[in-house]
Amino acid sequence: MMNFRQRMGWIGVGLYLLASAAAFYYVFEINETYNKLALEHIQQHPKEPQEGTTWTHSLKVRLLSLPFWLWTIIFLVPYLQMFLFLYSCTRADPKTVGYCIIPICLAVICNRHQTFVKASNQISRLQLIDT
Repeated sequence: MMNFRQRMGWIGVGLYLLASAAAFYYVFEINETYNKLALEHIQQHPKEPQEGTTWTHSLKVRLLSLPFWLWTIIFLVPYLQMFLFLYSCTRADPKTVGYCIIPICLAVICNRHQTFVKASNQISRLQLIDT
């Protein structure tokens, strides 16, 4: 039987995926402003900034010129971290919640490595007696 934390975790995962699908649909199907700006950027790429442009337009043009892989990393890493955290809330063991988040995961791995090195150093100091 699931406890309250697990139920809320599954509700959070469902709402998160639903909001993600809605945002994905909005960005790639509905949002005409983004499409217009992208087409404008492709058709007219000024070498020098024009005098009549505002700083918001200049910022939009510079952001649209970033490569796709950079946009993917900027949005995908936090998205996956949030999804994995919500998914870890659905686990039965509350001690494993949050282990899939990168800083926590790195801390656990480093701590295990230090413990392993410490244990191996202690074992090597012991005198083995062959009988």
